[in-house]
Amino acid sequence: MADTEETEERFALSASADFAEWLAAMGGSLVLTTYQAGKLLFLGSAPDGKVTLFERELSRPMGLAVFGEGRGFALATQHQLYRFENMLPPGGRDSRGFDAVYVPQVAWLTASVDAHDVGIGADGRPIFVNTLYSCIAAVSDTRSFRPLWKPPFIADIARGDRCHLNGMAMADGRPRYATAVARTDSEDGWRAHRADGGVVIDVETDAIVARGLAMPHSPRLHGGRLWLLNSGAGEFGFVDPDSGRFEAVAFCPGYARGLAFAGNHAIVGLSRPRDGAFSGLPLDEALASRKAEPMCGLLMIDLESGEIDVWARIEGQVKELFEVGVLPGIRQPSAIGFKTDEIKQAVSIEM
Repeated sequence: MADTEETEERFALSASADFAEWLAAMGGSLVLTTYQAGKLLFLGSAPDGKVTLFERELSRPMGLAVFGEGRGFALATQHQLYRFENMLPPGGRDSRGFDAVYVPQVAWLTASVDAHDVGIGADGRPIFVNTLYSCIAAVSDTRSFRPLWKPPFIADIARGDRCHLNGMAMADGRPRYATAVARTDSEDGWRAHRADGGVVIDVETDAIVARGLAMPHSPRLHGGRLWLLNSGAGEFGFVDPDSGRFEAVAFCPGYARGLAFAGNHAIVGLSRPRDGAFSGLPLDEALASRKAEPMCGLLMIDLESGEIDVWARIEGQVKELFEVGVLPGIRQPSAIGFKTDEIKQAVSIEM
């Protein structure tokens, strides 16, 4: 089952034999972003247990943060940050069988800031990693953004991707840790340090708690651990902020980016290389040594054993993923975009 706004080249989803069963049992659905293909993707479960796919086109969707109970999510795009809300009542379904219809209800114009990870602040408003201005920022009702924090090695808030600040781990509605590709303060200076310049920064103390990583992404606090993706090496693992040690738990056959959790599983997004190879990164050698081909898709990794229990591969138009989110309690999600007349009829009343 699929619903789309366009009829261009589609993409195929193939998966391990137990993916549909795992998705049905996890008690929710998945939402993915791909700025490479300009799509917001939903993977859900039909009543008969089959996997459902719903897609919408948006301009460069990237970071995404889900509000509690799957009632909505905040989404960063090329120039705006949106708040999507489910227009259906709890337990409701529309005529097509969807139990969530997400509608863009609020938009903040950020302009072009290359927003990456998104979180939900204690006040319920979005916070995001402002990569082009090397800071963590809050949305503003009167300006493009309001800076909240910058790494200690960044001299000032100014345009220019200096360290490729990209990831943010939230705790109690506040940014707790951040990832950057390098401790550099010159525009594009981080590119020369992709293989081993990555750092994890304590946002509260400004301390560097881990270093020597290869393009780290998607730090997340879960189960008392600081998990992240050491993307340039193809590793999923966790950092001990006290010792600074990174412990790899699983190898990821692709550029890992986008991390969420469901039960005892981590859900990791994978991307294929843009130019045929991950040149200059340890990931290239790791794939060659394993005689593995890079994939675009999802891995469901057991947090205790590190085993890849379930996987899903995406082929065709979508070659890269950015973010992965879990919509708890939502089985068959959908969304309304801006390219069809549906949005004109998406009227809901607050009672």
